[in-house]
Amino acid sequence: MLSNRLTRVALVGGAIAMAACAKEKTTTTDSAAGAMTPSDTSAMAPAAPAAPAMSDANIVAYLDAANMVDSAGGKLASTKGTSKDVQAFGKMMMGEHHALRVEGQALAKKNSITPADASTDTTKQMGEHTSAAMTSMAKGAAWDKAYIDHEVAVHESVLANAKAAHDATQNAELKTLIEKASPVIQKHLDRAKEIQKKLTPAT
Repeated sequence: MLSNRLTRVALVGGAIAMAACAKEKTTTTDSAAGAMTPSDTSAMAPAAPAAPAMSDANIVAYLDAANMVDSAGGKLASTKGTSKDVQAFGKMMMGEHHALRVEGQALAKKNSITPADASTDTTKQMGEHTSAAMTSMAKGAAWDKAYIDHEVAVHESVLANAKAAHDATQNAELKTLIEKASPVIQKHLDRAKEIQKKLTPAT
């Protein structure tokens, strides 16, 4: 369900933020995914009611927040990153996620959709938390790796959320916007993984 998936990107952000504060080497994807996997209690109790379908207002709000957070993170990486690859990636995030955000806002205005956060969507709050942690963390190789690890995990989650949003909406223009944005997000994920390999010491 999209309502369950929406918090994955926020939880991933929180995990990397805590890792940055502690300056520990950690992996965020497994822990975040595990945190979002509910225990199977079907044999012990009746199944809980299915979560309500996400509305277009929820989807627009999520996409706007995800683009805003990644654009802001990219701006920070463009100046705080020490690796040339990380700096360049940050500049790409800043520009391309801003452009996606502008398109989403124009679509919402045209279709009279007022963005409304779903009750499970904490993308903005966790984005602020992550930003604060990354801002306070010292520059250097550890910062670069923490940022890129975060970007890999976030873009994987955003791709999954975008697919779920595409399937949930009945608005043709919103579907088209997601179809147009998905290859851009995939490109970012692929590039982040390339940089991640460069920054990960060989064992």
